[in-house]
Amino acid sequence: MRFAYSSNAYMRFSVTETIARIAGLGYEGLELLADVPHAWPAGILDEQVEAIRAALDEHQLAIANVNAFMMNAVADPRQPYWHPSWIEPCPHYRAIRREHTLRALALAGRLKAPSIQTEPGGPLEEGSSRAAAYDLFYEELMPCVEKAGEVGVRLLIEPEPGLLIETFEQYLEFVDRIDSPWVGLNFDIGHAFCVGDDPADWIPRLADQTYHYHLEDIAASREHAHLIPGRGAVDLPAVLQAIEATDYDGFVTVELYPYIDDPDAAGEQAIHVVRQLISRS
Repeated sequence: MRFAYSSNAYMRFSVTETIARIAGLGYEGLELLADVPHAWPAGILDEQVEAIRAALDEHQLAIANVNAFMMNAVADPRQPYWHPSWIEPCPHYRAIRREHTLRALALAGRLKAPSIQTEPGGPLEEGSSRAAAYDLFYEELMPCVEKAGEVGVRLLIEPEPGLLIETFEQYLEFVDRIDSPWVGLNFDIGHAFCVGDDPADWIPRLADQTYHYHLEDIAASREHAHLIPGRGAVDLPAVLQAIEATDYDGFVTVELYPYIDDPDAAGEQAIHVVRQLISRS
């Protein structure tokens, strides 16, 4: 198990400076934000891709995952992270999500990233059925599944509070219809806690489908607000022990996007807490 830090905490920094800062905190990897201001796939130039490669090599940092969930570049006034979603009523608008995901997979392939993650279907429209939303999500997602196989990058679905797929049971219900080794789970520890899924209980049950983890703490209220590890109510020792017990050798990415005012301090505190917990286990 190795630890990375998501670049979505560094929205006020260039991608190359972000890479240097994350490496300076002692992380082995970073999760690259496929969005402004770091690596928006629709507008990234070859020179920028090469600059990312060079900075990663210089600082000996690996890409843990590419975050294709957030789409701040579109600037949807409803919510800048998960809109446009996979299940927008307008086919032209949801096509923006599909094309973004296809481009993110291609970018991840160029950077030799192991995976990207995507949002799990968007908010369910009032009056819409879950079955119809699943059908729409599946229809839009399948061209991306095909692309994932072509470029050798896994496409990971991340359950999210308030969206179509919130719980692991819902994830399993949906993913059961997809027959592809290139689709898997981005297991977000905090999200699981928010919706009442015990992370430590689900980690072994989903080990064969989990290719990347997000780690953050959540308050006892289960409000979906990411906190620095150690500041919330998630049983982090149990979580980390459960991950270790599965012999997982990939990255656990600390995701602290609310801490854009001082991402260095948040990341430093997080890795300190996590290392202490690991040393005690």
